[in-house]
Amino acid sequence: MHSARAISSLIGIVLLGSLDLGAQAQPANQEAAEPPSTETPAPSAASPWAGTVELYGFAPIRSTGTTTIKGFSTDTDLSLGDALSKLKWATSIRGSIEHGRIGLLTDLSYVKLGQYNATTGQRGIFTGQAEVAAVQGIYDLALRYRFGDRERAVGQPGQFSVIPYAGIRIIDAQLDVSAQVDVGNVISFQPEGNYGRTWVQPLIGTQASVFLSPRLRAFARADIGGFNLSGTDDLSGNAQIGLGYAIGNNTDLNISWRYLGLDYNNGDTPDSGFSSYQNGVEIGLKFFF
Repeated sequence: MHSARAISSLIGIVLLGSLDLGAQAQPANQEAAEPPSTETPAPSAASPWAGTVELYGFAPIRSTGTTTIKGFSTDTDLSLGDALSKLKWATSIRGSIEHGRIGLLTDLSYVKLGQYNATTGQRGIFTGQAEVAAVQGIYDLALRYRFGDRERAVGQPGQFSVIPYAGIRIIDAQLDVSAQVDVGNVISFQPEGNYGRTWVQPLIGTQASVFLSPRLRAFARADIGGFNLSGTDDLSGNAQIGLGYAIGNNTDLNISWRYLGLDYNNGDTPDSGFSSYQNGVEIGLKFFF
């Protein structure tokens, strides 16, 4: 009798314990069954680094200038067709990189022209006709600081950037001059000499852009270098204004008018040097990173 009562009590205790454990497990199972949160994670902070690369071509509608080698001077006046017909090689690229608002920029240009027509004084055996061959390299490197918004292909109307810069400009010029002579009614070209020089100029400038629409922006650039530090004449400068249109989220097609001027003379006796003034159209493809 006592055994039966003990067994009944034991069964009751086990059943009550089971019910209590099930009640404690139920909230945990409900928590596990709750759907995942639909909140989106906070966006990561933008990188402080940014950069651009632009491949461009400059087509001067008119190029004028003077080349002087040991006192012998020739004048040139070339149309776009004249320049293209004598073009042997041309490479040009721009780039920039910044961290925050401080960065570096570079502009590298190399042009080689075969012999093109020029004029000189008609005197003695000289008929007044001449030929000039030229190699010209211009390589800029500068420190820059950005005011306004970061450069990009797509933006909001009114967004702008103004970027002053200062650095160096390296100029490499190689010139060869031949003059047409008439000796005994025999006309030929006679070499008058060659001149080559590579030198460094201090450089300051500013570039700016403003969005007119989300994909259309206006831009401008101006700089000056030299300041007559490396010769009696030693100046260079650019002036440029144009429009850029985004053809992707990170790519711009740029078209602009540009003026480029160079003037150098070593001041020796006899003197050597050259001047070059070009204005025309520049077309570029600019990538933003």
